[in-house]
Amino acid sequence: MAKRRGHQWLAALRTPLGAFAAAMLVLVVAVAVLGPILWQDAASAVDTNAISQGPSAEHLVGTDELGRDIFYRVLVATRLSVMLALIAAALGVATGLVLGMLPAVLPRPLGRLLTAAVNIAVAFPGLLLVLFFAVIFGVGTRGAVMAIGFALAPQFARLTQTLSASVAGRDFVSAARVAGVGRVRLLFRHILPNIGEPLAINATIGAGGALLAFSGLSFLGIGVQAPEYDWGRLLNEGLNGIYVNPAAALAPGVAVVLAGLAFNLFGETVAGVIGVRTRLPRLAPRVLRKSKVDSSPADDSVLVVENLEVAFPRPTGWTVPVRGVSFTVRAGEAIGVVGESGSGKSLTGLAVSRLIEAPGSVTADRLDFAGTPVLTTPERELRTLLGTSLAMVFQDPMTSFNPTRRIGRQLAEVSEQHHGLSRAKAFERAVDRLRAVRIPAAERRAKQYPHEFSGGMRQRAMIGMGLMGDPRLIIADEPTTALDVTVQRQLLRLLAQTRAERDTAIILISHDIAVVSQTCERILVMYAGRIVEDLPAAGPDLAPRHPYTRALLATTLDLETDPDAPLAVIPGRPPEPDQMPSGCAFASRCPVATDRCREEDPELTVLAPEHRVACWHPDAALSEAVGATAAGGGE
Repeated sequence: MAKRRGHQWLAALRTPLGAFAAAMLVLVVAVAVLGPILWQDAASAVDTNAISQGPSAEHLVGTDELGRDIFYRVLVATRLSVMLALIAAALGVATGLVLGMLPAVLPRPLGRLLTAAVNIAVAFPGLLLVLFFAVIFGVGTRGAVMAIGFALAPQFARLTQTLSASVAGRDFVSAARVAGVGRVRLLFRHILPNIGEPLAINATIGAGGALLAFSGLSFLGIGVQAPEYDWGRLLNEGLNGIYVNPAAALAPGVAVVLAGLAFNLFGETVAGVIGVRTRLPRLAPRVLRKSKVDSSPADDSVLVVENLEVAFPRPTGWTVPVRGVSFTVRAGEAIGVVGESGSGKSLTGLAVSRLIEAPGSVTADRLDFAGTPVLTTPERELRTLLGTSLAMVFQDPMTSFNPTRRIGRQLAEVSEQHHGLSRAKAFERAVDRLRAVRIPAAERRAKQYPHEFSGGMRQRAMIGMGLMGDPRLIIADEPTTALDVTVQRQLLRLLAQTRAERDTAIILISHDIAVVSQTCERILVMYAGRIVEDLPAAGPDLAPRHPYTRALLATTLDLETDPDAPLAVIPGRPPEPDQMPSGCAFASRCPVATDRCREEDPELTVLAPEHRVACWHPDAALSEAVGATAAGGGE
């Protein structure tokens, strides 16, 4: 673990931000340590012949009213300024951490009282709190440290309370409570380790804030007192002669800014090491697994996908949740993609739409949309094509729409960006598209916010956004999930109508193979990141040959399902993307699996026109299904 943490630090320090932060922090620490040793005498030397002089070769930023070199005094003051800021920040962090954790271990009434007190303290401006505590603790260095520390505590306590509350409701904390873990142990073992990153970041930022606050108190004469001096006192002294020598005030001010910036940037670097933002180790390039593609794309193909893979980096290597996917979508064709959760359906749709962001990796032998290679075309050229010819309908439109903008303006933005329409013309087009998707009172509805729409209307509006251009392909990712049957039927009918009127191809991603079989022409069945069967849809007469497809079909319910019979389930669970077996991924759950299935991974092969299956024993699966049907009829 220590070795891995060391690699994380090295990786973070190799970034431009990490390297710059480390350089600045090392510079500040070096000056703080060496300043009084190297330049104390020069900073204290009084020269009555050089009183209040401006910058010169001998005195870089001039001298003060006693002829002392201001530049050396700024360097020497670094130690006291930084040391006092760190002490005040540590006091504030420790006090805030205690105040933030106490409500979790105190009785509920006392915890609520303490939380209310912290909230009241946070409501006051920080400067007022500092001045308030400065009056209580008195003028001087000690009083200033305590004033700034206790002034920082409420904000840190509030942060600790908020982060603790966000973690306390998670399942692993509940499991620890059920196991009988005490409150204190629960806090230190389960909650605090999971909120360490933001606490560490805010601690370093707090050090920068403490530095600024200390300089402010000293500038006002409340902090460091003579004969000692920090950057705040030097700033006060320089301000008295700012019209004669501006550099005298500028030098300590620049020192405060640079030191505060060093603390803040160091906090970002710490966050990169502690949290998930740490750069992953450099991974070897992925070798694209070759797969056989049995059919050539037709001339009217809208989308051609050959050997598509989607991968994400991990500390130990690549995880490939989508592997070797190949299919073609023709103009006006409706294709359904079905499978269990985690089978790669949505990732395939996102990869086709070029919505997989770094560090994710999308590779393919061929990925063409409307004759344009998606993976190699520059972003600027591809943006217009995808923005006008490809529409995405997501599962939850409430999270897809911006809740702070009206529906009409969000739809109009498409035409403003891609069609060059004026604001008024684009809004008119948006209203027209809302009418096209059967939204009543479209003009009034266009001026409403997403939360004022029902779930079905938001889905219609999402389809309307796709129709703002002239889409050649609509990818609908679980568009009917969580909707009632009536609204579901309306949306599916709307998609079918759009397809018929505009010759638009549709990819319908769904868990429900029965719905897909009734609304699409072809079905792609995905399991463990691969297409295991590509078959024509024929409504209730669907004839799958892969055991997994038959199992999915058996789990669907209809009016003829025996209410007294137990619900059909698929035993076991799919393999994790980083733990794929060497043979068929479905072998451990398949009733007809053999040793060959567990050792060799089958490729998609053609069984009949428009029907491909990746199975070593499709005839055995069909025979078993026929036998089960006969047995059921005999009963």
